[in-house]
Amino acid sequence: MTRRSHFALLTLLAGAAGCSDRPEQSPTAPPDAVGIVAPASTPAAAPGGRAERAAQERLARRMAIALADPAFRAYVKDALDRSPIREHKLQFQRLLGRPDHRALQALARAGREREPAVEADARSTIPLEFYMPVPAHRAAWTGGENILVATAREDHEAPVAFDVRGHRRRLSPDSPPAMPVLALVPVETDFDGGADIGLAKAGEGGGSNGGGGGTAGSDQPGGLFMTYSHFVDDFEGWLKGSPEYEIHILGQLGSSDSLTSYQCAGEHAGGYYAFDQNDRDWTGSVMLFSTAQLANYKTLHPNQNIRILALEDDDGACQIRLDGERFKTFQNTLQTQYPNLTGGKDSTSGLTKVFQRANALQKIIRTAYSWITSQDDLIGNAVEDSVVGEYRAGANWIVRGEGNVTNGWLKLQMR
Repeated sequence: MTRRSHFALLTLLAGAAGCSDRPEQSPTAPPDAVGIVAPASTPAAAPGGRAERAAQERLARRMAIALADPAFRAYVKDALDRSPIREHKLQFQRLLGRPDHRALQALARAGREREPAVEADARSTIPLEFYMPVPAHRAAWTGGENILVATAREDHEAPVAFDVRGHRRRLSPDSPPAMPVLALVPVETDFDGGADIGLAKAGEGGGSNGGGGGTAGSDQPGGLFMTYSHFVDDFEGWLKGSPEYEIHILGQLGSSDSLTSYQCAGEHAGGYYAFDQNDRDWTGSVMLFSTAQLANYKTLHPNQNIRILALEDDDGACQIRLDGERFKTFQNTLQTQYPNLTGGKDSTSGLTKVFQRANALQKIIRTAYSWITSQDDLIGNAVEDSVVGEYRAGANWIVRGEGNVTNGWLKLQMR
C-alpha cells in the first residue's frame, strides 16, 4: 500500500469518527439509527487494545521530541492557530498526511526511524486529535520549548506526558500542570461537519454562559424544550478539553423492557436539537423532542412514557456508550426512591401545555461498552422537582445520578 493510500484510509476513518447534522428523528426509525452503539467487547477483552495504547504513546513521544526543533514548533503552533475547529483542534492523522509531509518527517527524525514506522503506528491506533485543551495554556504558550505532549486513552486516567527531550512522566488526572500541554487523544470532534467550526452557526438561537442554543425561527415546530441547565461538575478530564453535554430522550424499545434513545440534543445533534454547553450553566432554547415525535411515540407506545437522560459524551457524538447492567442498577435505585415517577409526559393544564412527571418502567438500556473508546459519563436521569422534593431557582427538573445524588437541574417546558 502506498503512502497516499495509507493516509486516504486514515482520513476516511477519521471522518467516520464524527457525526453529521441529524434531522428530526421519528420514533419509527430503527433504534440503531438514533445513537445506540451496537454490542461490542469490553475494553479489557478488546484485542489489540494494549498495542494500540503503546502506538499512541510512541506517537506522543515522537511529537514531543520533534518539538525540540524551533522551526517545527513554529510550524505546529501556526497549524494550531489557523485551525477553524473549536479549541483549535487538528486531526492528528491528517496532520501527518499533509502533502508537505513536514510532521511525518519530523516525527520520523525524532524517533530515529523511517517514515513507514510512524505511518504504521498512526494506522494501528484509532483516530486522534491534537490540540491544547487548557485555555490558560493556549494563552501562555508563545512557541517556546516549555511544552509537554500528553496522551491518555480513557477519560479521567492519569495522562502520560513527554517533554522535548523525551522524558516520560505521569500527570495528575484531576488538574493540569503549570507547563503548557498539547494533548494527543481519541477524536471527539467532527472534523468534516460544520458543527465544530466556531461556537454556533449563523442563524442559531441565542445561548449564554456556555454556548449556542438551538435554531430559532417562525418555522420551528412545537415540542419539549430546555431553556436552562446546570451541572455540578464538567464530568470531563482536563486533557479532553471542554465538556460535551448531551440530553437523550429514552423510550421503550419495541415491546421489551429495555430503553433506546429516540432523540439526542447536544453540540453535534444539528438543527433544532443543537446546543453547546461549555460551562456549568447554560441558558438558551433547544428542542429535546418535537410535538410530532411525542405524538408518534404515544401512538406506538400508548402505555409508556419517556425518560430524559443527561450524559457527558466522551467519544462518538450522540451515541450512548454505557454498560447495560450498570444502567439497570442505577434505574432500580431511582425506582425504589421515586416509584414509577422517574419519567415524563406532555399534557394540558387549562389552556397551557405542560411536561410533568409520569410512570417510566423500562430500565435496561440497549447498549454496551465500545472497545475503542471510554464510556460516556452518566450524569443522571431528570426527575420533576416535586417528586424529589428539591427545588432550584430557574429549574423544574432535577438530574439525579448514581447513588441518587443530585448532579444538575434543568428548566423544561412545552411550547
